[in-house]
Amino acid sequence: MAPLRRIFYDTEFIEDGHTIDLVSIGAVDEDGNEFYAVSTEFDDTRAIPWVRKNVLDKLPGPSSKAWMSRERIKVELLEFLTAGVPARGSVELWAWYAAYDHVALCQLWGPMPALPRAIPRFTKDLRQRWDDLGRPELPPAGVDQHDAVADARHNLARWRAMEKARVSAPEGVRIGSL
Repeated sequence: MAPLRRIFYDTEFIEDGHTIDLVSIGAVDEDGNEFYAVSTEFDDTRAIPWVRKNVLDKLPGPSSKAWMSRERIKVELLEFLTAGVPARGSVELWAWYAAYDHVALCQLWGPMPALPRAIPRFTKDLRQRWDDLGRPELPPAGVDQHDAVADARHNLARWRAMEKARVSAPEGVRIGSL
């Protein structure tokens, strides 16, 4: 079986019901390797007050190396996602309420057919997994919630808590499996 690399990620974005405009993306793998980027191309004038207060006000200063063009994000994110994965390896993406995150990630490449083969065509949903496992106790979100890389770290912590609950379930009690 090919090696599996699980990536936990989160995106922050501005959306209006028609367009999802990527603000930032954070990702972390099971070994704690991280990727974080803030787009230099989003239109902050379209942000609603909630996004301004909870997302934009938390972004790093303009001199941070995290700020990059969508093209550079695309290149560096692909390198991160596939690092250490052989050609026949497998990448598994996980996010909390994953639908919008997946669209924001995929839109870096444009239309779906342009998505590199190494990137899965879907993201597995941690929120759904939590339901399937009977809603075990999860770690609380930190004060840095809505910072994409902090939320990606929290997604990994959620995964670990869910796996611990699944593995330690009493004998004879079957809790969801992969």
